[in-house]
Amino acid sequence: MRPMLKFLWSDWRIGFAVVVGVAACAGLLSTWLTPRGPVTMIQALISMSAALLIGVAAGLVTGSRWSMLVTPALFVVVFELARLGVDGPTVDGIHLDSTYGVIAFVLGRLVHGVLVLAPMIVGTGYGVWLAARLGRDGSATMGAVIWVFTGLATLVLVVVAIYVARPATTHPIAGPDGKPLPGSLAELITVPIGGHDQAMMIRGRSVENPVLLYLAGGPGGTDLGAMRADVGLEQNFLVVTWEQRGAGKSYSALDPTDTLTVEQMVRDTVEVTNYLRDRFHEDKIYLVGNSWGTILGVLAVQQHPELYHAYVGTGQMVSPRDTDIMFYEDTLAWAERTGNSALAATLRRNGPPPYHDLLDYEAALSHEHDWNVYPEFDGGKEMPLNLLVPENTLIDQINGMRAFLDTFSVLYPQLQDVDFRNDVPSLSIPAYIVLGKHEARGRAVLANQWFASLVAPSKEMIVFEHSGHRPLFEEPAEFASVMARVLDNN
Repeated sequence: MRPMLKFLWSDWRIGFAVVVGVAACAGLLSTWLTPRGPVTMIQALISMSAALLIGVAAGLVTGSRWSMLVTPALFVVVFELARLGVDGPTVDGIHLDSTYGVIAFVLGRLVHGVLVLAPMIVGTGYGVWLAARLGRDGSATMGAVIWVFTGLATLVLVVVAIYVARPATTHPIAGPDGKPLPGSLAELITVPIGGHDQAMMIRGRSVENPVLLYLAGGPGGTDLGAMRADVGLEQNFLVVTWEQRGAGKSYSALDPTDTLTVEQMVRDTVEVTNYLRDRFHEDKIYLVGNSWGTILGVLAVQQHPELYHAYVGTGQMVSPRDTDIMFYEDTLAWAERTGNSALAATLRRNGPPPYHDLLDYEAALSHEHDWNVYPEFDGGKEMPLNLLVPENTLIDQINGMRAFLDTFSVLYPQLQDVDFRNDVPSLSIPAYIVLGKHEARGRAVLANQWFASLVAPSKEMIVFEHSGHRPLFEEPAEFASVMARVLDNN
């Protein structure tokens, strides 16, 4: 070891060349293994450990504190250049002039910096200290200030690693004695669906209960936390909350994005359905969707009605394009009415949707609760607060937010020609539409139009008086009552 170090220390150019090579190789390897940065707990922990070791090696070889800047800088340059072919707002160019752009930067680059660059810098400091201890001539010494900084940074990284390593769990369903209820089921599992590992949470008081598959909104949405906020559905159903490909705990299945299509998502929905039918010995299951999940649900039912007892749509979507245009009109009217000239100017400059760039949707879609105010709205049940549940690891929580950008940007453009008023005139099973009284005009008008013309064996429109776009979560007890009635009717 010492002869090798003496050779590396014999000429600063040798050490510099080694650092360049190590940093470049690390950047290329990271691009190959984690092009979007660490997206699983294991990837995050390995990345942190590897970055720390790379830093130690760089500091040891050079003995210079300059390596604390040079090593991570070289890594970033190589990594960013090598992943230019990866698509998505969190990995594309940096746009700090919008809220969506800032969120994309934080999730895609700042988080990666904490998990990789910070350990690399800290490791380099230890490497410089080690070089001095081993007798490298001219090696920098660690003064008191640097030691304090390094010690605090090390402590922060240890805390981050502990949080990253916290496993996901879901509480067992307890009986009257406080112990797990016999015959109940509460689990987090990963199942190969459509060639990708995808996560599910399955909970119910009895494995003999009928199966209810819930499809979250988005695209890219996760509702594990929202589903755990109330256990009413678990009394009568075995409730399956599927983390769709590219969303939440299934974010790591996002790539390759060229295979992430609406048609594939519908096939995945059917495959999940058949997995549940086979596992729990059910001929049919119940299907519930919210927002984007209603698009998946309707298309799955249209193609395979034989698999489902009934379809229940909440926050029903009909034509995303027409919805977005109405949102644009309502936002522009609100901006003009309230004197928000900057927003009005941005909207006029962008014109009505659809847009090629996801970031352009921010002006048109992000002000709903400014012009559609209702007193019962509870932001605590929305993203990102509903991610803060034991069912999500720290990386799952981060993925839950960035999926709304990356997965949305892949799938949403594919929805611009969807219009159930033309595409789905009929369904072959009972259909229930649960609409919030405070639902935005852009969704409520279209949902009512589609429902009025829909042909089905039976259909029912149910209005929740104190809800908006997510009535099943805004009035969970009322929704559980509706589902109990759906169960009785089918």
